[in-house]
Amino acid sequence: MTNSSGRSAAIAAALIMGGFMLLFFVMPSIMIWLGNISPWIAGVFGLAAVLSFFLIFWLRARHQRRKG
Repeated sequence: MTNSSGRSAAIAAALIMGGFMLLFFVMPSIMIWLGNISPWIAGVFGLAAVLSFFLIFWLRARHQRRKG
């Protein structure tokens, strides 16, 4: 791994983490709002948000392995 490749991976990971930090910061408000409509929708949203965190990093690692 070259220095520029390592730097771009760190920047990408930082941007992904920052995006998810923002999502998880506003997630309680979104879930309360969705819970007023249906508790099931709020639960599905919470589950999707948490699973997407792991899915993004899994897909990125898979892409990096395939890339070389």
